[in-house]
Amino acid sequence: MTAAESAHHPNPGEDPRYPPIADHGLIGDLRTVALVDTNGTIGWYCSPSFDAPSVFASILDADRGGSFELGPSLPARTKQFYFPDTNVLITRFFSADGVGEIQDFMPIVDNSREADRHRLIRRVMCVRGSLTFQARVAPRFDYGRQPHTVSLRHGAVVFESPSLSLTLTATTPVEIDDQDAWSDFKLHEGEAAVFALDRYGEDVAPRSCPLAEAEEQFTATVAFWRRWLSSSRYRGRWREMVHRSALTLKLLTYAPTGGIVAAATTSLPEQIGGERNWDYRYVWIRDSAFCVYALLRLGFSEEAEAFIGFLSEQVSRDGSEGSGPLQIMYGIDGRTELPETELSHFEGYQGSAPVRIGNAAAPQLQLDVYGALIDSVYLYDKMCRPISSDYWEEIHRLVDWVCSNWDQPDEGIWETRGGRKNFVYSRLMCWVAIERAMRMARHRGLPSNTERWRRSRDAIYRQIMQRGWSDRMQAFVQHFDDDVLDASILMMPLTKFIAPTDPKWLSTLDALGKNLVSDSLVYRYDPAASPDGLRGEDGTFSICSFWYVEALARAGRLDEARLAFEKMLTYANHLGLYAEEIGRTGEQLGNFPQAFTHLALISAAFNLDRALG
Repeated sequence: MTAAESAHHPNPGEDPRYPPIADHGLIGDLRTVALVDTNGTIGWYCSPSFDAPSVFASILDADRGGSFELGPSLPARTKQFYFPDTNVLITRFFSADGVGEIQDFMPIVDNSREADRHRLIRRVMCVRGSLTFQARVAPRFDYGRQPHTVSLRHGAVVFESPSLSLTLTATTPVEIDDQDAWSDFKLHEGEAAVFALDRYGEDVAPRSCPLAEAEEQFTATVAFWRRWLSSSRYRGRWREMVHRSALTLKLLTYAPTGGIVAAATTSLPEQIGGERNWDYRYVWIRDSAFCVYALLRLGFSEEAEAFIGFLSEQVSRDGSEGSGPLQIMYGIDGRTELPETELSHFEGYQGSAPVRIGNAAAPQLQLDVYGALIDSVYLYDKMCRPISSDYWEEIHRLVDWVCSNWDQPDEGIWETRGGRKNFVYSRLMCWVAIERAMRMARHRGLPSNTERWRRSRDAIYRQIMQRGWSDRMQAFVQHFDDDVLDASILMMPLTKFIAPTDPKWLSTLDALGKNLVSDSLVYRYDPAASPDGLRGEDGTFSICSFWYVEALARAGRLDEARLAFEKMLTYANHLGLYAEEIGRTGEQLGNFPQAFTHLALISAAFNLDRALG
């Protein structure tokens, strides 16, 4: 079924209270984000940070999650777009009476106290005719677990809970009703109204947001994003999609530490009704390191430097027992404890329970993170600025640890909960860790255990070639001494482990194309052939689809690569955003938007454009 045909085949049993995952845009202030659907409703917002408890979470429970609804009182067609070259979101409404729009944005401020305000501005405008609008602000603090009071004080609505207080100021009359605030108002052509939601407390005083101030902050926010994007050096094909991906990665960056979260949400399902629902609002070493590669390719060195700083703090302390000197993920502030719990009172998106907060995968042993980390440090040292002598000592320590520990089973890149195995991808990235460190040492004349590192690197290479290759499949496989295919193997030529035209690799590429690829979309693996400890099916994994594009391009199969890439672009949402996975009928699944997908898009576009010349 084509993407166009699938639009006419909605999933059976869809609950209309839940807009499709793809029907959302993202705004943020480099500390937290909000999702706005095409009807103008904010259904996901955490304050004061990405991984703080939610204020609005109707995307996870339409009745108990809370939301900020804003839109025309009569039915209207809607369209959504980003103000060009920014993360300011515009939702437009078209009705028989007129045309209106909402401009949603969060001002970007420095590290002063004003940064703690986390101001969310919604400016409503009538651009043609006249329209009657309705607004309802219904916060449900701490994932709907904390009660709150609502009151009117000095022209503002104050929502107070034990852990967080917010103020709502508006340029139209607002009334309170039980736990919520609401406003009905009419705008004529050329008129505007402003709603501003602010955190407030001892360090942040209440403040109104009149029309003139909203205009100033709109202009400043537009200028910030355009100034940031102007640093991009990318001038190739698909520039608009590449820049949208870069802007999205920037939105997922936590400015105070430089950490980059894997996604903006928790528990959006990989399968509707399934249990593959995880909290991705944390800093995965792997995802963030790949982000550094993508951003460096485009010329964004400040983000790379900030993340390298974040990494250096984590590398200098010990991780969980048994998992080596690094955890696979951290809190955005660098904390190591991320206990996983279930919110049993939330029904989940489209009834997909459980809803989880925290992540029990944090203490897993995933050896590949060392390769991702050291590769990002290598690129930073090569393309940005040389790392310090102290940081080299920490990298040296990590590589020595890899040399001592690479030859053991682990949980692997996909964080399966089906037990440890000898994953080929984990071995591959251990090879990368050692090889990149050797390059740095050689290039800069840095001290190293050269002979020990070389022995370990070569042993890993030979082991992969002997035990990671299946004669029956004529392909490299998921784990040693088996015949299961895995899309993570697509990284082999991308990391320069094997030549992209090596006969063994070309045979592997064909096997992956035959068994795991469906209309350019790539499955990670077959859960039936390789049980992962979880029930239900897996959608196609979008990062793997972009890896496939890049592997085809490097193999010289440019027509196939370009067609696969163009097909992948049709699966983006109306704003150019991607979730983690794509379902059978082209719907987006999993947490949204997903950093992994956007960084892989950037890398695939960069390398395909270069190959096309």
